[in-house]
Amino acid sequence: MTAELVRGQNHPLPQARLEIRVSAGTPLVAAATLGDENGTVHGAEWVAHPGAPALPGLEVSRQAAAEHRLAVDLDAVPDAVHRVSVLLALSAADASGPFRFGAVAAPFVAVTGLDGAEIASYTLTGLEAESAVVALELYRRQGAWKVRAVGQGYAGGLAELLADQGMAQAQQIAGVVQEAVAGGLARSVPAPPPRTADGDRSRQPAAPALGPDHGATASQGAPGPVPASSPYRPQGADGPQAPGVPGQPGPAPYPGGPVVGDHTAEPSAPAGGGPIDYSHPNRRHAAAPPPPPAAPPAAPGQPARPVAGDATGWSMDERLYNQVWGMFEDLARTAAAYRSAVDFADSRMEKELDQALSDPRSRIGGQGDAAREAARARHGALVAQAQEALDRDLAQLAAEAEVVEPALPAAYARWDNPVWHAYRVPMEIPMALRLGDLRLPEADGIRIPMLVRLPLERGLWIDSGRSRSLDGSFADSHEMRRLGLEAAVAHAARLLAVHPAGEFTVHVIDPAGAGAQPLAPLVHTGVLAVPPAQGAAGVADVLARLTQRVDLVQMALRGGAADALPPGLDTSQQLLIVNDFPHGFDDRAVNQLRYLADEGPAVGVHLMLVADREESAGYGPLLDPLWRSLLRLTPVADDHLADPWVGHAWTYEPSLVPPGSQVLHQVLSAVAAARRSWNR
Repeated sequence: MTAELVRGQNHPLPQARLEIRVSAGTPLVAAATLGDENGTVHGAEWVAHPGAPALPGLEVSRQAAAEHRLAVDLDAVPDAVHRVSVLLALSAADASGPFRFGAVAAPFVAVTGLDGAEIASYTLTGLEAESAVVALELYRRQGAWKVRAVGQGYAGGLAELLADQGMAQAQQIAGVVQEAVAGGLARSVPAPPPRTADGDRSRQPAAPALGPDHGATASQGAPGPVPASSPYRPQGADGPQAPGVPGQPGPAPYPGGPVVGDHTAEPSAPAGGGPIDYSHPNRRHAAAPPPPPAAPPAAPGQPARPVAGDATGWSMDERLYNQVWGMFEDLARTAAAYRSAVDFADSRMEKELDQALSDPRSRIGGQGDAAREAARARHGALVAQAQEALDRDLAQLAAEAEVVEPALPAAYARWDNPVWHAYRVPMEIPMALRLGDLRLPEADGIRIPMLVRLPLERGLWIDSGRSRSLDGSFADSHEMRRLGLEAAVAHAARLLAVHPAGEFTVHVIDPAGAGAQPLAPLVHTGVLAVPPAQGAAGVADVLARLTQRVDLVQMALRGGAADALPPGLDTSQQLLIVNDFPHGFDDRAVNQLRYLADEGPAVGVHLMLVADREESAGYGPLLDPLWRSLLRLTPVADDHLADPWVGHAWTYEPSLVPPGSQVLHQVLSAVAAARRSWNR
């Protein structure tokens, strides 16, 4: 399943040998840089560009083109490389071409496997005056590779971009790139021909095609040995060979070695003689999105006042989603900068004190005291400067949070937001769902909504085993089970509330019947498909029905016969809430649960587990894959989540219904009424 990323979102890469495809409405320059753990590019030998297209594990095009295919072999990159950044730039060598991305269609970038199947894609929207952009980055984290949608643009072009990545000779490299592009300008590949429908989002794996510098069409078939010349290298041209491991065949990133820019002819005009349609195939609508809300004018000398929904996006919900994650990233980087500054101040003071004490003459008397006092004064000044910058950034973020939180739609809002009092069953599924709030110690008063994309790609684990919360309060095991199930009910109610009528079904397994009170909102409003299953027989029945559904849908999809499902099969999204796991589960039931956790999300069956991991210790390592496959949440505040940028430990707070509020009952009653009306 393809992951359509938004800016800042990441996705795991299941394989090392990949292809990165770029599609745009005008010829672009494609390049890539190799960075260390901090993202620093240490020299020209770490940059792949049209003048030097091949590096170990990486190869780019030698020319400007409207479509590019970059070959990547992550196993072949040096061990010192932790980040591969994909760069796009408008060609300064073409005087007739555009000079800013705001004047062209939004570029589309996709990461695919060797068979052309998309793994992740990203449309670079929101660019204006920028002429160069970091589109994607592939980064190594804990031994595994992931891809992140970046979309960071630079109005100063490639020189500014490379300088931002730490290159001292950025201006020189940018000039070399433009010279290489100018030398091959005659071979630039034009924009692709028009598609049959602008809204057609389906993309088939591209077949090998005749390249502009090849004399024969590449044959299709399984990947074989790499040909003598690089797939990007013109025959007979001088230049480095394809990247690879010494003594082994280099990467064959696609069958037969198709080349960059496989559109060799000028796009033909429509039959009526009208203009050529260069509209992007991944665009949702033919018209451009409406402009974001305008910010009110700021007072002289004051920062601009924040506005809800001023991020990029094709709808207000998408803009708010992007804005929330922009706030999350800003807070992460702001806190990282503050912590780094304080650590530097501490280490500097420690070093100065060691130097002062290393001289026996300065250990006593006024000279030593003065040195120590001066070191402490410099430390205080550095910390105060860092605190001032932190306070300034936090004030801006707090002001943004004050305007964003009230503007959030129901799917993104807290349960105490007034938007729930005007709740209506939606007609469409939203982009994401709020599962709680995130905060950092440096900004305890700022809460960032924790949003996850829909449909869920992972199951949820509500950990009922923690007995001590961050505020110092204690709860026994019985109380933690109750709190965990209440959190699960609140999350399930949100999922029900944000789906159209009849498109989301909830099942509950409560083997011992211990969760009757927390489950009452779901039971009494009638939103459950059937009453909660109890006992070993009830557990076996629910698991058998859901595993059978997964098997049937998988077979239908693999056989290309999705319309051949048995009549009466519920095709809505399914959620299974399991309380007090593993009580009531035998070995067969445990294996069925693992199967649902692994295979269910891809076919619309999702798992929400309320469990204490220690209570299942008797199964040994058998259940380790189950816990790793689920997103762990807690019913009390806990600092167990980390961000993908700097690895902060964020405190997670669950999204719970305020005590005494009737909003949950009102929302679920509306969902049940809509379901009854839909079933008539």
